[in-house]
Amino acid sequence: MTLEYDGWIMVIGVLAAACCAVPGSWLVVRGMGMMGDAISHAVLPGIAIGFLVSGSRSGGWMFVGAAVSGILAAVLTQLVHRWGRVERGAAMGLVFTAFFSLGLLLIVQTADSVDLDANCVLYGAIELAPLDTFALGGLEVPRIVVPLVIVLALNVLASAIFYKEILATSFDPELATAQGFAAKWVHYGLMVLTAATCVACFEAVGSIITVALLVAPAATALLLTRSMKWVIVWSIVLGAIAAVSGHLAAITVPGWIVGGGLDTSSAGMMAVAASVLFLSAAIVSPGRGVLARRWRARRDGQRIAIEDVLGLLFRLEERALSTDQDAVENMLRSDVRIGPKRLSGVLGRIRRGLLARVEEGKWALTEAGRSEARGLVRAHRLWETYLAGRANIPSSHLHSAAERLEHVSDPGIAKDLAAAVGDQDEDPHGRPIP
Repeated sequence: MTLEYDGWIMVIGVLAAACCAVPGSWLVVRGMGMMGDAISHAVLPGIAIGFLVSGSRSGGWMFVGAAVSGILAAVLTQLVHRWGRVERGAAMGLVFTAFFSLGLLLIVQTADSVDLDANCVLYGAIELAPLDTFALGGLEVPRIVVPLVIVLALNVLASAIFYKEILATSFDPELATAQGFAAKWVHYGLMVLTAATCVACFEAVGSIITVALLVAPAATALLLTRSMKWVIVWSIVLGAIAAVSGHLAAITVPGWIVGGGLDTSSAGMMAVAASVLFLSAAIVSPGRGVLARRWRARRDGQRIAIEDVLGLLFRLEERALSTDQDAVENMLRSDVRIGPKRLSGVLGRIRRGLLARVEEGKWALTEAGRSEARGLVRAHRLWETYLAGRANIPSSHLHSAAERLEHVSDPGIAKDLAAAVGDQDEDPHGRPIP
C-alpha cells in the first residue's frame, strides 16, 4: 500500500460516495431508491452519443447526453404508465431496460472509434484512475477528481438552495403543488442531478456500484436520524467510511483468507462495506435497530404486565375479594395470561418497586401502588364510558378495547376523557369511575 496511489483511490472513492449521497438521500426518502438504478442504466445511450459526438471522454457532452437520456426515460415511463395503463414498476422495467440495452449496443459499436469500454461503464476502473493525471499547482491530480468535485458542489448547492422545495415535494407533492411549488419540475431537476452523478461516477466505480452508493448510505442514515438535513450529512459521512474501509478491505482481506498478496475490486468492496454499515445500523441503531425495538418491546411488555397486576389487585380490593397469594398468581396466569417464567420477574419488580407486598400470605397494594392502579383503572373505565355510544363497538367488546387503550393513556388523555364523558361517575357496566 502506497499513500500516493492508494490515497488517491480512497479520495476518489470518498468523492464518488459523497456525490451519490446527496441525491441518493432525496431518492430514498421519496421511496424512489430504485430510481437510481433505473437512471444509471437509462443514461447509457446519452453517454454513448455524447462520446460519439465529442470523440473523447472530456467535455460536457456526456453530461448533456446523460441528462437528456435520463429525463426522456423518466417521461416515457410516465407515458407508458398513464397511456398504456401499465403498473409503474413494470413501465419502469420496460423503458429503462430498453434504454440500457440501447446504450450497451451503442457503446460496443463506438468502442473502436471512441476511448470507451463497456466494462469500465459497468464496473468502473477506480484502480486505474490515479494513473490518468494532470498537473495542478505542481501536484499530479487524477483527471476523474475534477468532474467528481464539480458534481459534488452542484449537488450540495442545489440541495441547499432548493432545500425547502425538494423537501416539500418529497413528503407531500400535492400540498407542495397547492402551495406553489412545481413538484413535477422539482422531480425532473432531481433526475438531472442523479443523471449527472451517475455519469461522474461511472468511470470511477461503474454504474452497478453507483447504485449501491446512491441507496445504501442514505438508507443507513435514515436508521440513525429523522431530520432530513442530518440524513444528508450522515449519508456523506457513511459513504466516505464505506469508501475508505472498502478499499482497505479490498487490499487486505483476500490475503487474510487465501494468503499471499491477493486483492480484489476496490469498488466492489466499497459497495460491500456500505452494505455492512447498513446491516450494522439495522441491528444496533438506537432508534430503529432490531435490538432497540426488541428492548422497547420487552420493556413495554413488562410495563403492561406490571400495570395488569396492579389493576387486578385494585379491582379485588375494590370488591373486597380475597387477595390470597396463590389465588392471585393463578388468576394472573389464567385470566391475565402472564406466563409462569415472566410472572415471577414481574411480581419481583412490583415488590422491589414498593408497589405491593405480601402480608400473611395475601397481596396488598402500597399507597404508591394503589395510586398508580387507581389511575390505570380510571383510564380504563373512562375509555369504556367514552366508547359506549360513540364507537361501533358491541358492549361485550368494550372491556377488551379499553384494556388496550388504558396502557397508552397519560394524565392529559385521562383529563380530556373526563371532560368528554361529563358528570358520569359509572362506566357502562355500573362500576364506579375512581
